[in-house]
Amino acid sequence: MTDTPQGASAPVITLYSSAICPYCMAAKNFLKSKGQTWNEVRIDLDPAEREKMIAKANRTSVPQIFIGDVHVGGYDDMIALHRAGKLEPLLAGASA
Repeated sequence: MTDTPQGASAPVITLYSSAICPYCMAAKNFLKSKGQTWNEVRIDLDPAEREKMIAKANRTSVPQIFIGDVHVGGYDDMIALHRAGKLEPLLAGASA
């Protein structure tokens, strides 16, 4: 038996990152501590992905975190959502 409402599924987490970004590592460690998995998109390896990230997030810094279609922002934004009690419902599939 799961706690997820029938028919609901956890949204996909997309994390735009680069190799030399300490906030990217912090974001991944935090998500891991929450038992989450994510799709990592390395913008330092693929300039086209960097352009996609800028178009989606309207930001040039990494990490940029998306939970489903919701742009969470960077690491500090994600932690602020967590502290406000709004991250967990988003991870569980609630709409923003």
